[in-house]
Amino acid sequence: MSRPEPDPPDPGSHLPIDSDVLALLEDSTEELYESAPCGYLSTLMDGTIVKINQTLLDWLGLSRDEVVRRRRFSDLLTVGGKLYHETHFAPLLRMKGHVGGIAMDMKVTDGERLPVLLTSTVKRGADDRPLLVRTTVFDATDRRSYERELLRARQTAEKARRQAEADRERLREALAVLQQSLLPASLPAVPGMETAVHYHTASPIQLGGDFYDLFPLGEGRFAFFLGDVCGKGPQAAAVTSLVRYTLRTAALQGLGPEAVLSTLNTALLDRYADGDPRYCTAVFGVLEPGGRTVGVTLASGGHPPALVLRADGAAQYLPTPAGMLVGAFPTASFTTVRTTLGPGDTLLLYTDGLTEARTGSKDDLYGYDALRSFVTGLAPAGPHDLIDALTGLLVGFGDGLEDDTALLALGRPGPEAPPR
Repeated sequence: MSRPEPDPPDPGSHLPIDSDVLALLEDSTEELYESAPCGYLSTLMDGTIVKINQTLLDWLGLSRDEVVRRRRFSDLLTVGGKLYHETHFAPLLRMKGHVGGIAMDMKVTDGERLPVLLTSTVKRGADDRPLLVRTTVFDATDRRSYERELLRARQTAEKARRQAEADRERLREALAVLQQSLLPASLPAVPGMETAVHYHTASPIQLGGDFYDLFPLGEGRFAFFLGDVCGKGPQAAAVTSLVRYTLRTAALQGLGPEAVLSTLNTALLDRYADGDPRYCTAVFGVLEPGGRTVGVTLASGGHPPALVLRADGAAQYLPTPAGMLVGAFPTASFTTVRTTLGPGDTLLLYTDGLTEARTGSKDDLYGYDALRSFVTGLAPAGPHDLIDALTGLLVGFGDGLEDDTALLALGRPGPEAPPR
């Protein structure tokens, strides 16, 4: 039968203790009370101080004879502390018998304040009669300094946050003004036509690159264009300004849609020949009245196809084959397509922010098929009704709408809907 293993020796039983440490451990209870790292005092129920330790006396710069049976506890407090003691601290102590962690200020003989944390407990006799109040006082100077520094830091951070928000608001306002300067203030009235437009800005603090315009050419003809500059921000805004100016100037010189886009292509290549190339997609067209119908001639440079909503409810895209990005290639080619708008027909131009919006849990692109189905479901719809419905669709995309979106609708009102 094996013997049981002896218990391991207590490792602390053989640690040597310094004689000075032993002497401190043998200090009397009174000595521990007097030199404690916190203040102690005892008061009668009326607040008269009957006992106080040397630690607290040293903090306050007072002698025992000045305090014991000569002062009440509230006499040691500042004016604000005395008021709080009388209205809150003392009533709560009488009701509960214990109050802990209350921050106050005590008076020091040199006129300074001593931030403290107070904990008081009512001591009762055998008959449950309250006899004394014992209070522990902790020096909260370092804590108060930390709280003040923390408050200052928070105030500084809040001030910086408000300043940053004000700066962002000024930036938003400035960008909104600049963005509006890149777009027509309003669309001109086109005889026998109804027009509507909508521009959605994806970011209030970043300039978009979408653009559109509608303007008269004379003899009842009107030109229109819509497009999207590559990129965002100030550089995109500069390109947008150049694009709008060039398209207007070329059109007013009598050039056809293909030639207008070719002129813009040359202008972009010349302006950005060195360094960072800049290009855009664009669709440019001309409206020509012809009795009950309006002829439309348009050319596209890498832009999503225009969509025609017919009065009978059919919706079809106008294919623009061989339409290349504008400003990307010296030998870019553009093709002209033609159609007519009869009563109740509407032509829709849009930028790819609409068709490339993210939908569903898989973040699929909205796409051209969905757009045609949506528009078909609105038939018959004039430009204003169409743009209103599409604006609601854009709002419904929520965060899935990541890019700016421009919409321009041009239509020939039906017999039951006079032009607005």
